[in-house]
Amino acid sequence: MKVSVDLRGEWGDGAMRRLYSLSSPCTLCRPVLAMLCMPRGYSGASLGDSGKDMLEIPLPPWKERPNEPLPTKRARLLYESRKRGMLENCILLSLFAKENLSRMDERQLNLYDRLINEPSNDWDIYYWATEAKPTPAVFDNEVMAMLKELAKNKKKEQRLRQPDLEYLFESTN
Repeated sequence: MKVSVDLRGEWGDGAMRRLYSLSSPCTLCRPVLAMLCMPRGYSGASLGDSGKDMLEIPLPPWKERPNEPLPTKRARLLYESRKRGMLENCILLSLFAKENLSRMDERQLNLYDRLINEPSNDWDIYYWATEAKPTPAVFDNEVMAMLKELAKNKKKEQRLRQPDLEYLFESTN
């Protein structure tokens, strides 16, 4: 004699699935496996994280370009001011470039070149310009003072994006 019980009618489909999962041979293994296996996924840095497992890729050292023509240097610095990799510096440095590159002399251009290209971390430039961190002596010069003044935004301008490049093609008549 065979007895058949229909659990779907009284308890629904979910009861059938629960009953099946309890009778599964893996039900007893799950707690044991949970203790033995390493959890998957990234949990973030722990308090005791020494950073020894971090991979540090060395950047090539900055080299001054002594024989670069001034128009070429200005064009390169304009490009490098706009293409930083972080929006905060793209906006800040492109506005600085728009206001200052055309009237800077060769010495100031070299200081600006060193400022935006020698530090290995763009956040350092941002923190120095906004005076969140002290500027190292090697970068504390008149160009950094100009950048800090621009970062203060005394006119309370809305700076949500980089300036357009149309100003490069305006006639100076």
